[in-house]
Amino acid sequence: MLHTRDLSKGFRHGDSFTPALINVNVDIGKGEFVSVVGPSGCGKSTLMEIMGLLEAPDKGEVYFLGQEVGSLSDKERLMIRRGKIGYLFSDFELIEDLSVANNIEIPLIYNGLSRKERKLRIEEVIARYRLNHLRRERVSELPGLQQQIVSLARSVSYRPSVLLADEPTSRLNSIGSSEIFDMLSQVNEDGMTVVLFTNSTQDAQRAQRMVQLFDGHVVNVTSQH
Repeated sequence: MLHTRDLSKGFRHGDSFTPALINVNVDIGKGEFVSVVGPSGCGKSTLMEIMGLLEAPDKGEVYFLGQEVGSLSDKERLMIRRGKIGYLFSDFELIEDLSVANNIEIPLIYNGLSRKERKLRIEEVIARYRLNHLRRERVSELPGLQQQIVSLARSVSYRPSVLLADEPTSRLNSIGSSEIFDMLSQVNEDGMTVVLFTNSTQDAQRAQRMVQLFDGHVVNVTSQH
């Protein structure tokens, strides 16, 4: 489903150049739950942005659903990722002045769903994640765990092929973290591919497979189950 081949990416700051990824090869199969783990600065966020079609690599290839997408323009990558890739970020990325229901509706509007279909999808995820009593609440008034649940509901509402989760529990306590991971596991069990990017080896072990990054290199791939 999602593959990288000899992927390299770096960043220039004045006269200096810092490599972020060096010849990275990662394979994510349909329906897998895979974690990418490593310390801060190892290249996880850069890999997440490239695999999520938010950035282009300097070198190498990226294949998504059988198509090479790394060499496409920004506009072409946008058209592919819209509706097909879900994102879950550490800082929730919600519009704070909008209600829970309105936040969930935003990607459905972008994806061109009719008003009737949007209503059905909203009701579906609100029921699934037990958000009915909060549907009219502004998300800025919610605690972190509930905000992340809203973000997850929004991310799966348009039924993407893959969900990329970048440190989704970094702002939560252990109880909230466990709840989010249980939800991610359920999303995967329901058939969606999930890729988790994290600093925590303990969190990474919740996945079926673990890809370890260090200084821009893949240094190990292990199966957890």
